[in-house]
Amino acid sequence: MSSGKKTDFRKKLIAAAVIMLIITAAAFAINMMSAEYLVLYSSDTGKRYITEKAEDGMMFSVEFIHSVNQTPVKDTYIIENGEIRAFSTTYRSFGAGVQTALEGNQKMTYDDEGNMIITGFDITYDPLRYIVGTVSDHILTLNGEDISLRDTCGRSAAVAFEIFTPYEILTKGM
Repeated sequence: MSSGKKTDFRKKLIAAAVIMLIITAAAFAINMMSAEYLVLYSSDTGKRYITEKAEDGMMFSVEFIHSVNQTPVKDTYIIENGEIRAFSTTYRSFGAGVQTALEGNQKMTYDDEGNMIITGFDITYDPLRYIVGTVSDHILTLNGEDISLRDTCGRSAAVAFEIFTPYEILTKGM
């Protein structure tokens, strides 16, 4: 092969490699921008505390001591179609501030410890908001890990859980 043909071949090879790299990068960027993430952030400042890839069927819960009836409450949520939906709530006793009647398709069962578990909610949150406890902590359980919201966000912090794409995270300055 003459040196001119070798040079042309190298140019074509380099051009093909560059095109493949651009296609790969574009596919990766499109995939990343279409992914969704569950973000825990400050409702007041927008400071991001936790970012976790959100996939359909992913569940997380927030457990706390109810401020009025002073018993544990555990709210469990599920990610469905890019939304945060109420899945269940678990508590020990009826009292002020907790649900006392079933609505719609809700069902009540009991766990092994005698706690009431309400399921069948038709509630979507955008965003899901909490005020972190001053007296008792709020514990986030995410991917099997217990996370103190008091340690992560601070006492009395106004926080929100919301689903974002990477593009939204970047453009909202989170």
